[in-house]
Amino acid sequence: LPGEEPGTQNPHLWLDVTYARGYVARIVEALAAVDPAGAEAYAAGVAAYDARLAELDAWVRDQIAAIPPAGRKVVMFHGAFPYFARAYGLTIVGVAVEAPGQDPSAGEIAALIDAIRASGAKALFSENQFATALLDQIGRETGASVVAELYNDSLGAEPVTSYEALIRWDVEQIVAALR
Repeated sequence: LPGEEPGTQNPHLWLDVTYARGYVARIVEALAAVDPAGAEAYAAGVAAYDARLAELDAWVRDQIAAIPPAGRKVVMFHGAFPYFARAYGLTIVGVAVEAPGQDPSAGEIAALIDAIRASGAKALFSENQFATALLDQIGRETGASVVAELYNDSLGAEPVTSYEALIRWDVEQIVAALR
């Protein structure tokens, strides 16, 4: 992405629906290249799916817009949501761990607690596959609520069984915690 330092990119681009739309377009191009006979069908399918993704993107923007701007501050378990936050107007105050499996030092935890208190962030978010002990501790120290049911890399049981459902689920969890 323009303006990012080499080596600092985060692989979670698909959490910004605009990027997901770009992925779909590239997949269809590749399919048409290897199967020219199916190109017309692929183009028709992608047009319908792209329209659904455009609606999803607009829905996300409307949901986040319902949160007062001063309340759009979040703390994440790890750095999986920068593209989502940038696209939809959230400020990531900090992350609890740099990468899953790398526990923060006491000083890093204290600095995050200070940042939460200074920013007024109301919620700490994590994906459902991670233990919440660290976030629970930080939540007790700051009064921020812990929401540990987000998805980013995988789907789950109903209702999170598709990309669109994943985005809707995460947005609903985030909006509910920040309102």
